Amino acid sequence: MRVVVVYRAESDYARRVIDFLHDFNRQTGHTIEEIDPDSAEGSDFCRTYDIVEYPTIIALSADSQMQNMWRGLPLPTISEVSFYV
Repeated sequence: MRVVVVYRAESDYARRVIDFLHDFNRQTGHTIEEIDPDSAEGSDFCRTYDIVEYPTIIALSADSQMQNMWRGLPLPTISEVSFYV
């Protein structure tokens, strides 16, 4: 499984995402991959999974099939996301 968060670091919601990532790591020992939607890789990733709202957290299977997606605020709970790591 792979869990990714797509967000813009220079945004009004960035602090909430950063706090979530920190708490997630502290509580689960796992990290969530971060992608900037304005980078070349991020733009391709967003097109592939039809991500148009930020922040978006997406859980992917080992073969890159989408398992779950949470769009916008409020962010999901840590327990909801930790199911996929």
